[in-house]
Amino acid sequence: MEAVPARARVCVAGAALLAALCALPALTGPTAWGALGLLAALYALCDQVVRRRFGGTFYPVLLAGAFLLAPAAAALVPLPAALLSPVEHAPALPRRVWRAARPALAVWAAARTHHALDGSAAVEDSVFPYALLPAGAAVLAFCLVLTLLDGAMHAAADRVPPRRAWRGLFTRSLAPVTVHGLAGLMTAVLWRSPYGPVAALLVLLPMGVSCWVFAQYHRERAAHQATIRALVQAVDIKDGYTRGHSERVGRASVMIARQLGLDDERVEVLRFAGILHDVGKLGVPTRLLRKDGPLTPEERRIIELHPEYGHEMTRGISFLGEARAAILHHHERLDGSGYPYGLAGTQIPECARVVAVADAFDAMTSTRSYSRARPVEVAVAELERCAGAQFDPRMVGALAAALRRHGWRPEVTADEPAPGVPPRQRTHGRTTGAHR
Repeated sequence: MEAVPARARVCVAGAALLAALCALPALTGPTAWGALGLLAALYALCDQVVRRRFGGTFYPVLLAGAFLLAPAAAALVPLPAALLSPVEHAPALPRRVWRAARPALAVWAAARTHHALDGSAAVEDSVFPYALLPAGAAVLAFCLVLTLLDGAMHAAADRVPPRRAWRGLFTRSLAPVTVHGLAGLMTAVLWRSPYGPVAALLVLLPMGVSCWVFAQYHRERAAHQATIRALVQAVDIKDGYTRGHSERVGRASVMIARQLGLDDERVEVLRFAGILHDVGKLGVPTRLLRKDGPLTPEERRIIELHPEYGHEMTRGISFLGEARAAILHHHERLDGSGYPYGLAGTQIPECARVVAVADAFDAMTSTRSYSRARPVEVAVAELERCAGAQFDPRMVGALAAALRRHGWRPEVTADEPAPGVPPRQRTHGRTTGAHR
């Protein structure tokens, strides 16, 4: 939204007008200015810290305002934060107005819902668990308004179809906002207690620590993803014949893992394993990977070292876990005739058996310079034919079931030869769907 489109400006203007109408009664009627000023200053401080340090949003103070103040007064709490926070991209005015109007409307809706359910009395008297019902309804209203506004802006600014613009917004925001709502409720209850606002502020300390931990987790995940992307890009550059293959093997491995009912942590590990299964090719001479025509037995032996190279290259990457075993053993066969160690049956790690099936499937269904893609049905039939000797029948069955449910879109992984030019002749391995 570098240059704000006209439709987005209309969306900003409409939100600003509604927010002004919501806040107007606070300027013309009795208002608890002391509490409003303290909450507004606290929210501005928290917003500055959280945005700079963690790159997120911090709603407990806003929701505490919804539980403590009248709806019109609560709508004014986000205003100082919007005026003081820096705007990174021009034009600044519509962005700043949007940053004020969006939370103002959400907190007004939350406060209105809370007051309609007589939540103020429950907070005043610390009546639990009855205070949770109006607070929960207020959180839902807060999330719904944020979802409506964010979806509308996404559709207006990015010209996204409305159905796509709102997809998943509510479900993604509900859990974190609920946690913030509980912290806001505890803040409001302590604020109304004999200990007063000072005690209420203590609730924000553990919330700040949890935000920091959450931000660190996301930074670590981002670093993991960057590491993997760099390794995969290096492999794709070196072996252009299989460009994009690693990402698709990761996707097929995830399909198998989910069909097997593995937990989310192991699914993520298998995704890493599929994406990095060929990273050892970085240690193989490029002339062999790109050689036209058949390989000599000596050249074949050199290429068959790539699982061991990959295992060594990823030794220091602690977050990969058992993915390293898949990198090392994904060319083993159930009958013991694979490489590098000739493991058989259950000696082969489960993750390697998953990646072996995903690897062979993508090799067969991808069009490359040296081979045409097979239809998905033909590739699955070939996997089933080789199940028990080369592949684990359980993994083959899981992939077949996942494909029936979700389908598969075959892709070209290298430039197809020009019309009339035969594909390059390259010798494949002895295993079905194998490749260099």
